[in-house]
Amino acid sequence: MVDEKVRIDKWLWAARFFKTRSLASAAVTGGHVHVNGARVKAARSVVIGDELRIVRNEEEFVVIVQALSGKRGSATVAHSLYEETEESKATRETQGTERRLMNLGRSFPPPKRPGKRDRRLIRKFTKKADD
Repeated sequence: MVDEKVRIDKWLWAARFFKTRSLASAAVTGGHVHVNGARVKAARSVVIGDELRIVRNEEEFVVIVQALSGKRGSATVAHSLYEETEESKATRETQGTERRLMNLGRSFPPPKRPGKRDRRLIRKFTKKADD
């Protein structure tokens, strides 16, 4: 499980931040991953104690590297590779609740297409609105 050197894209894949190594590599080269506050390349080695800032979709993680691994394991093993900071957890929780609250008033499309009876009711309703 412990190697001397592990590429950052390989570590991100092993820690289950990204589904594939190519997605992890693209995120690193795209500037979505910073190590100790600096933008890095995908071939950079990760060292225990490094602080990583990972932006994935709308979520931002700030983690401290606890262990190194180049192999993808179970979720419990992956979670033991890093420790997320308390500030990061708090901001992700508040952003998640904000997103949920914003989507509360959002109207979703009907679960199925209207049938014959539904179309008749819609026509009846719209004709009343025209009168």
